[in-house]
Amino acid sequence: MKFSRIAAAVTTAALAPAVLLASPAFAAGNDAATSGKPTSPTAPDQGPADQGDKAQADKTPVEKTPVEKTPVEKDQAEQDRKAILAIIADPMASEYMKEAGSKAIDDGPAAMRKFIETDQHKIRLDDYRVLVTRLLNGAGPGLKEGINKLFNNDKATLEQLRHFYEVTQHELRDEDNKVDISRLIGTGGPRVKEAGKKALKGTPADRIAFLATGRHLAQASDDRVELARIDEGWDGPILSEAISKLLEGSPTPAELRTFLEVTQHQLRDQDIRVAIAKIIDGGGAELVKAGRAALAGTAADRSEFLKTGQHEARAKDKTAQQENDKNKDQQGGQNGSGTATGSGTGTATGNTTVTPQGGSGSPLAATGAGDSALIAGGAGTALVAGAGLLLAARMRRAASAN
Repeated sequence: MKFSRIAAAVTTAALAPAVLLASPAFAAGNDAATSGKPTSPTAPDQGPADQGDKAQADKTPVEKTPVEKTPVEKDQAEQDRKAILAIIADPMASEYMKEAGSKAIDDGPAAMRKFIETDQHKIRLDDYRVLVTRLLNGAGPGLKEGINKLFNNDKATLEQLRHFYEVTQHELRDEDNKVDISRLIGTGGPRVKEAGKKALKGTPADRIAFLATGRHLAQASDDRVELARIDEGWDGPILSEAISKLLEGSPTPAELRTFLEVTQHQLRDQDIRVAIAKIIDGGGAELVKAGRAALAGTAADRSEFLKTGQHEARAKDKTAQQENDKNKDQQGGQNGSGTATGSGTGTATGNTTVTPQGGSGSPLAATGAGDSALIAGGAGTALVAGAGLLLAARMRRAASAN
């Protein structure tokens, strides 16, 4: 037993240096010693106070480190961000679309993905409904009917709304433009008819251009011809002078149209007023009465007076004058007297002064019919008196002869 223990002790002693030389700590210490560099200091022993601080630190919650996104997730978020920026940069994007897109970018990847997959489509649907509704302003009958038909369908999809706004509305507008051009051709002058027919045979853009500018240029040409015709056929100085002044200048199509539609009628009425004043000056009672009523009335009343009213009033005045003359002739026949004597001289007396019924004593202008009646009456009386004298002379000569 003693021998075995001794052997074990000897063996242990022999192996100990080799183990120490092979260990890393020993090797490091050996290198440090040989290189002359100090070894790292060991942590100082902690006293009771230090141990309390460590315990307090263990109780403080530790912030979680954000989970690092994978390259695929990062790439998807960047693509979504760029897609949203493109959506809100579109000129068709509404303010609501821009606000919602910017908010999604600020809220992060999940919000951006939701915006792209869901929110943007709902917003677009509402935006197109608003755009289509605004088309009603200034729309023709065909376009209005198409819009109402679209909105009567509560299940109209985004694609249907988009197609109506981008395609259908233009087709319906062109149909309305064709109707408007046809109407202008039916009521316009030669130049408007010619330009309108050309536009109908052209493209939708040609029809839009005609309604926007072409019709006004063609109308201006027709208006110049019409104004010249009016000037030639009108005797009033006020309107004629204004037409000459207008045509000698450089009037715009709008000025020509305004003159024809408004100004010419105002100036024409002024000429008519002057003409009526001249007509009733010195006229009969009915003519004066009708003329004054026309001057106090509307422009249509004055035009009617010139066309028919003055002639009707003149006829009434003429009838009244004839009745007046007839009554005066009858009164003159009743008041007149005639005598014949046998002295060989014949006298005829009578009241030859004719006064108006009103008793003013001023003689009226004699008419041919009245003078003939008076002359015929006087001549008959003279013939009767002369025949009596001749018969008496013959009887006296016969008596003396016997």
